[in-house]
Amino acid sequence: MSLKRKLLILICIFSVLLTLYITPFHAFASTSVYVAGIPAGFTVKTNGAEVVGLSQIITEDGNFSPAKSSDIRIGDLITRIGNEEISGASSIAKILSTSNGEPLEITVVRKGETLTKFLTPKQDKDGKYKLGLFLREDLNGIGTITYFKENGEFCALGHPITNENQDMLDLKYGDAYECSIIGLSVGEKGKAGELKGIFIDDRKIGCINKNTNSGIYGKVINNYKFDNFPKMEIGNAKVGKARIFTCIDGIKPCDYAINIVKIDENNKENKNFVIKIKDKKLLSLTGGILQGMSGSPIIQDGKIVGAITHVFLNDPTRGFGISINQMLNN
Repeated sequence: MSLKRKLLILICIFSVLLTLYITPFHAFASTSVYVAGIPAGFTVKTNGAEVVGLSQIITEDGNFSPAKSSDIRIGDLITRIGNEEISGASSIAKILSTSNGEPLEITVVRKGETLTKFLTPKQDKDGKYKLGLFLREDLNGIGTITYFKENGEFCALGHPITNENQDMLDLKYGDAYECSIIGLSVGEKGKAGELKGIFIDDRKIGCINKNTNSGIYGKVINNYKFDNFPKMEIGNAKVGKARIFTCIDGIKPCDYAINIVKIDENNKENKNFVIKIKDKKLLSLTGGILQGMSGSPIIQDGKIVGAITHVFLNDPTRGFGISINQMLNN
């Protein structure tokens, strides 16, 4: 055998050994996050102004609803009037004040589709031009922050913020604040319970920059000490006992016993697990999963495996959870 051939064989053997050595290292390499479980108050601003209601305009000639007549619907997002971008209800009011009752070309987004509508404002008895719309540009609510990453990025809710029609909102920007839970309504069959909290305005956590099917994402402000939370490895869920970190009073989360009863890692709609609350104390206080618990971390074998996302209306002791891998991959 020639020297050249011997060298080629040795190089091939070395390459195989190198591959065998490196591959397991990468396959089993784990990452960690700071597990939160804290309640947070969120305030977000959307692109445009969302239609949340339709109304009649009382004029000298009768009652009219230009919006309803032109097929404007609840849940539509008004993004432009003519060539002007809409930043909120105030910008629409400004355009109407100088419209002189002339027809307006209005661009709306409905279920992801961009539509053009033509509306003629009507003048009410006070002399103001109106379209017969109730609008919303800001949203406020409470939920739970799931984790913080080393670089200060965080994820909450485990599901998107949606509009009146349950369509994902086109978020412009938002803020997250510490929140104190001051009460709750107990969940029961056919009716979801709810956490009630107040924003702590001088304790800002960070800014929100993304709204997705896997939750809302943002980054902490410079002086927020997220590294005070426990650091845990990322894990993969299995059927069996687990725990959740959630807060039902004040600002500090506690852990409660649950069971993971079903797993579907391939589900892309934040419904990777079915969970059941087993903790007797939590059940006696809440009846099960409440609105506001969305984002509560799910812990199993000392690792974070996901977060709560939904409650079953026919059984508030059960709900869906999202895989931590899906939250991180977004």
